[in-house]
Amino acid sequence: MMDAKATVSFACQRCLQPLRLDTSFNHLGEHTLAELSLPIHQHSVGDLEHHSDSLEQLAPPFRLTESANGSNGFMLVGDSGETECLSHHLRVRATLFDILSSSSSADHPLCDECTDSLLMLMDQQLRLTEGEWSDYNEYLKRLESEQVQLDDDLELNNLVKELHDIKAEEERMIGELEALQREEAATRTAIAEQERERERLQGEEERYWKEYSRHRRDMMFAEDEFRSLENQVAYAASQLERLKKTNVFNATFHIWHSGHFGTINSFRLGRLPSAPVDWSEINAAWGQTTLLLTALARKMNLTFQRFRLVPFGNHSYIEVLDQHRELPLYGSGGFKFLWDTKFDAAMVAFLDCLQQFKEEVEKGDSGFCLPYRMDRGKIEDSATGNSYSIKIQFNSEEQWTKALKFLLTNLKWGLAWVSSQFTKDEAEH
Repeated sequence: MMDAKATVSFACQRCLQPLRLDTSFNHLGEHTLAELSLPIHQHSVGDLEHHSDSLEQLAPPFRLTESANGSNGFMLVGDSGETECLSHHLRVRATLFDILSSSSSADHPLCDECTDSLLMLMDQQLRLTEGEWSDYNEYLKRLESEQVQLDDDLELNNLVKELHDIKAEEERMIGELEALQREEAATRTAIAEQERERERLQGEEERYWKEYSRHRRDMMFAEDEFRSLENQVAYAASQLERLKKTNVFNATFHIWHSGHFGTINSFRLGRLPSAPVDWSEINAAWGQTTLLLTALARKMNLTFQRFRLVPFGNHSYIEVLDQHRELPLYGSGGFKFLWDTKFDAAMVAFLDCLQQFKEEVEKGDSGFCLPYRMDRGKIEDSATGNSYSIKIQFNSEEQWTKALKFLLTNLKWGLAWVSSQFTKDEAEH
């Protein structure tokens, strides 16, 4: 029972019965209000909708502070100061109930009976919720177990299939490995053969380069020899051309005169009291003269009768064919000695051979004529009609020297004729 004199400010938000608040609500501080303003438990809009069916008699939220004059409460009439104090406490309590209402699913304030009823309802709802949670939890565990079993079976099948694929892949790779090993063995064999072939080719290449170097050297030597031979041929050709233009007899035998002496290759033939020529020079001149007449006769294919000229340098001689004796064409001492008869006979025989040469030339050339006529050891000067003996005995040095000079002059004319015939033959060829 409420006291009739008690002050009633609030009504139960469920059954709308007036409430009597505890006196402790009159002494609430700011810190207490701040702590009470913290949410008791969080509920989403979905939770409120879920419990709306169970809390059908729950009154809708109502904020005391929103009422203008506190239509759901009571305003006491009294002194103005007391009224202001009560109004302040009322606002504080209203604010507190608003905070509680905003922090829970039920509006406040509530009376004791409504609070007990609400607690019983919430306890029942809690047990139902716990039962549902237990059922859901068991069903979830069963589903998870079944899913794990299905996953295990599926994974096992996948593993078996993967194992089968891996084994097939292994067999395939083993086959490929064996094929690669066989190919490797064949490749190694081919490499070994190629190495042997390479070594053989290197050996052949080395032999080739050695042969090439040898042949190159031989070719260089041959080229040098070829160029040398070309130079030699060119030199020989130039010499041949020069020789073709050169008269061999004129080049070999130069007949001229030196004062009263006739000379052949610069050797004087004769002797004068005023110019006593050494006998070695005279003998050398007779050797050159004998050689010249022998060469002219060979050029004309002439064989002398009764005599054979033997050119032997400064000891040349004439061989008498029917007597098999030698007549020397050289002297060694004084003048007009009896032992010089062989020397005189040799000079007479030489003059006879020169006469035979003249007669042989006249057979082929009737117009040929020597400047001095020769007859039995004498030479006649056709200009004066004087004859000069070619002998030393019973003769003077001057006449003997002049006879030898005429003899060389006739021999020069014979040389000129043979040279002209030789040049003519070369031109025809």
